[in-house]
Amino acid sequence: MNVCDNLGDHLVGNVYVKFRKEEDAEKAVIDLNNRWFNGQPIHAELSPVTDFREACCRQYEIGECTRGGFCNFMHLKPISRELRRELYGRRRKRYKLCMSEEGDMCSSDHRTVFHFGSVHFERSLAQ
Repeated sequence: MNVCDNLGDHLVGNVYVKFRKEEDAEKAVIDLNNRWFNGQPIHAELSPVTDFREACCRQYEIGECTRGGFCNFMHLKPISRELRRELYGRRRKRYKLCMSEEGDMCSSDHRTVFHFGSVHFERSLAQ
């Protein structure tokens, strides 16, 4: 899960979540588009991006970004230890994951490949 801490209109309030199964990502989009947060509708959509490393601000990661919250690269807000454990803790215990030669995640027996989908959540700016 990537939570943007930027202030620019195109990144403010954005959250990116990876799913192991594409159908789970699709269901999340449908369900979330019927939800509200903080008095505003949630706008969720599928994203073709599965690797956000190139979209992250390297200067921000080392504490040297001079553009502040209006930087066009993602400034990731850390998620709490409890949420991280809830999201990722069980998966680590249940699956021994590795990288396949193609760069996809696979099970330890190299037979099952997991393709990740992403859901992009955007905060509505309408009042």
